[in-house]
Amino acid sequence: MAVLGRSSVGPLIQQMWNQEKDHLKKFNELMVAYRVRPTVLLPFWNVAGFVLGAGSALLGKKGAMACTVAVEESISEHYNNQIRTLIEEDPEKYKELLQVIKQFRDDEQEHHDIGLEHDAEAAPAYSVLKTAIQLGCKAAIFLSERI
Repeated sequence: MAVLGRSSVGPLIQQMWNQEKDHLKKFNELMVAYRVRPTVLLPFWNVAGFVLGAGSALLGKKGAMACTVAVEESISEHYNNQIRTLIEEDPEKYKELLQVIKQFRDDEQEHHDIGLEHDAEAAPAYSVLKTAIQLGCKAAIFLSERI
C-alpha cells in the first residue's frame, strides 16, 4: 500500500490486505483459545513483510504481484501441511481450527490467482524473484515453528 496504494491496483491490494488483517485477528483469537504462544520473531516478520511488499512494489505492479504469487503459494502449502497434520492427529478435536485454516488457505489461493491474473509472471526476473521469496518464506516458517 505504501508504494502502489494510489495506483490502479491499489484497491485490489487494499482488499487483499484487509483480508490478511482479518486472518491475523482470527489467529490471535485462536492462539488464546488453544493456549499457543506466537513466535518471538513476529516483530521481525512484521518489518520484513513490509520491506518485502514495498520492495517488490518498487518494481511496479508486476513485481508486487510476483511477490503475492510467491508468498501465497508458500503459505497455501504451509496451510495444507497444517491441515494434514491436524487431520492425522484428531479431526474432530480440531474441527473448528481445520475449518478456519481451510478457509484461509482458500483465501490465499485466491490471492495467488489474482497475482497471476495481474501479470505476476511478466515481472522482471520472475522465476528468480519467486524462488528467492519462497526460500525466505520457508525459512520464516521453519524458524517460527521453533523459536
